Amino acid sequence: MSQNFPAHKALALNFQLLPVVNSKKQLLGVVVREDLERILRQAQPQQEEQLETDGKPETNRSDAAILDKTDLFGVEQAKASEAADEQARERTLLLRRAGLITYSQKMMDLIDLILRVARVDSTVLVSGESGVGKELLAKLIHDQSSRSLGPFVKINCGAIPENLLESELFGYEGGAFTGASRQGKLGMFELAHGGTLFLDEIGELPLGLQVKLLRAIQEQEFVRVGGVKAKKVDVRFIAATNRDLEKMVENGKFREDLYFRLNVIPLMVPPLRERKEDILPLIHYFQAKFTQKFKVSKTFAPEVLRVFLNYAWPGNVRELENIVERLFVVTPGEIIYCHHVPEKLLPGLKQKCVKVTGVMPLKEAVDELQRLLIEEALAMYGSTYKAAEALGVEQSTIVRKLAKLRDKGK
Repeated sequence: MSQNFPAHKALALNFQLLPVVNSKKQLLGVVVREDLERILRQAQPQQEEQLETDGKPETNRSDAAILDKTDLFGVEQAKASEAADEQARERTLLLRRAGLITYSQKMMDLIDLILRVARVDSTVLVSGESGVGKELLAKLIHDQSSRSLGPFVKINCGAIPENLLESELFGYEGGAFTGASRQGKLGMFELAHGGTLFLDEIGELPLGLQVKLLRAIQEQEFVRVGGVKAKKVDVRFIAATNRDLEKMVENGKFREDLYFRLNVIPLMVPPLRERKEDILPLIHYFQAKFTQKFKVSKTFAPEVLRVFLNYAWPGNVRELENIVERLFVVTPGEIIYCHHVPEKLLPGLKQKCVKVTGVMPLKEAVDELQRLLIEEALAMYGSTYKAAEALGVEQSTIVRKLAKLRDKGK
């Protein structure tokens, strides 16, 4: 797991103005240019003195040439910076249209690779944990490809029963089996002709169908269920999985030849816990989405955002969206505090269980539990005001109880 993202920096982000540029290269150009100008300024008096005493015009011409080169360097750097800014703006607009919200360098590098991959028709295997946005990235590849005017057809290999999956993929001829339509049915391969076929959860595909899928991908042709004539198609294939296909190949649960056929261009989508700089922009996006959807306005208390930043998010972006939606629906007020947040997200405050190891006076047990909760809240939030908000009481109550419990402990 990565280090906790610094919340004080993240909370200061202005989401509307966040740049998506390579600021390091731009800054490097400025530093180099400033260093050159400083060196030339320091050297200029010495050069002028040499001109007066020696009368060598060659030095003057040399200085002029250096200055001309420096000016040219600055102009080239400015042009490169403007081009990078323009490219960043275009990329940001593209991602917004695609519904992708990201500011992390890992995801930006992946997006750049995806835009290059979109120019060709190679088969792509998108891997990553559940909820990271694999389908959105597959759709981005299609939309940026020469097939963008063609269909984007998706089939979830794990959601369709095995006995129906073949007919869904390849279609069937009329009367091919009991209950089949007399007219027959087009399969996903035919529906995707001229476009892209997205095979989601490819790791769930039964072994028996893997052979037929391999042939269809290699030959760009297939035979309908109950048919005898092969049909040609023009389809680009993108597969996605949240499983380790290499390990499945080793265990004999996935065909090695199909794996190599799918894994022409592998794309690994990083989980949300490895790109925590995306969490707050995503929350901001979901806030706007659910404000419009539910016609209510909610804001998150700073400590809630800190909890979100430090949570591992095993369900990734999908889990984050679901949590934000749930809090919008169930929170009664306009501000969402820690006591509204599901217990599994809280690092210790609500996850601690009360364990009884013996019998003691009830009042002493209540006092001890209050002391533990107050100390935990103070350690977590750093002030009596925030601790009171998290515990759902007034600040004066925390101060009074804390003083009383400390007096008893003396």
